[in-house]
Amino acid sequence: MLDVHFVRENFDLVREKLSTRNFDPALLDNFTGLDGVRRSLIRERDELNAASNRISKEVGALMREGKKDEAETKKAESRAVAEKVKDIEAKLDGMENEFRAILTGVPNLPHESVPVGADESANLEVHRWGTPRDFAAEGFEPKDHVDLGVSLGILDQERATKVTGARFAVLSGLGAKLERALINFMLDLHTKEHGYREMLPPFIVNDDSLFGTGQLPKFEADLFKLRFERDYYLVPTAEVPLTNLHRDEILNEKDLTLSYTAYTPCFRSEAGSYGRDVRGLIRQHQFDKVELVKITKPEDSYEALEQLTRDAETVLQRLGLPYRTVTLSTGDMGFSAAKTYDIEVWLPSQNTYREISSCSNCGDFQARRAQIRFKRDGKSKTEFVHTLNGSGLAVGRTWLAILENCQQADGSVKLPEVLTPYLDVDVIASH
Repeated sequence: MLDVHFVRENFDLVREKLSTRNFDPALLDNFTGLDGVRRSLIRERDELNAASNRISKEVGALMREGKKDEAETKKAESRAVAEKVKDIEAKLDGMENEFRAILTGVPNLPHESVPVGADESANLEVHRWGTPRDFAAEGFEPKDHVDLGVSLGILDQERATKVTGARFAVLSGLGAKLERALINFMLDLHTKEHGYREMLPPFIVNDDSLFGTGQLPKFEADLFKLRFERDYYLVPTAEVPLTNLHRDEILNEKDLTLSYTAYTPCFRSEAGSYGRDVRGLIRQHQFDKVELVKITKPEDSYEALEQLTRDAETVLQRLGLPYRTVTLSTGDMGFSAAKTYDIEVWLPSQNTYREISSCSNCGDFQARRAQIRFKRDGKSKTEFVHTLNGSGLAVGRTWLAILENCQQADGSVKLPEVLTPYLDVDVIASH
């Protein structure tokens, strides 16, 4: 959530920046109307407080002169003024809640380094790694991961539909083992080499947690809500429980930066039609992900974003999967992000790069919603931390990228060498 005072003092700048995020600045008109009433109430309160001070002095003078009756009259007048001040303070408190309610639906402001644009067409490529295979030179047409998975007997969406519904999948045999191997490989890499602390959070979160990271109230339709006496939801990403571990806490400066990684299944309604994404594993209601979360001091967060992105990229490099990294434009970023890098892996069947990780710096946007603060050494004042998150990586999309990029002419899949210790085989072949 944006700082109420910052919005109040920089209203034109805020409107300008929000207009680049496909957000209608007119939705903030109530903010200015409320602010006008607020300023009027503050003036009235200050005038009443000044009158109260004046009356108090008059009461003292009258008492010293022995004019008790007149002093009592003035005291009654003072009590009436105090009641008016109390009423105004209550109205002001209520208005602050209204300001915050307005701002809960307002996205984060983009960082100055973010390219301005309405959609993904304005995204800026940062770099590429690896060279996509020339399957034509190898003499065969690459299959997509669905055809490969079915022919290898490791992917079954028909039975998943029978068990649950559309856009679910059953992985079997080496397909299931490959998913588990990727989870373990990613966790080992991030904990042993990148300095993250492994966590195993709940897979169910409450509404306060989802408010803290920005999914609620605006994006409730994207969530799976449980039928329960409390407002519980299936976790849409481990970003939610990991960030909220420190909700309503004041951290010590010496403990920052905190770096967490966790595997969780993720559950999303994925409302709407996505054309070709409906086929296969690209956009599922349930998928596995290894998440990266950092909690930093404000001055450290953008270097932390670069490091977090490099950590996610390393997974693809070790697996030998070609990818590119792009900076998302103002119109393509997520609600809570101030800056986002998307890492896109090459998919031969689509002859293009597809997103496999989003790495974002949310600044103090989530910390303000979740009240995550820290205190600098020797200082009494608290500050909001900065929070960052990224996929390190989306496991299902990594699974399908391996099948497509590592397929052989005979329909088998030659697995990346780094996975051999986890799988005990280096090829998946049909039997």
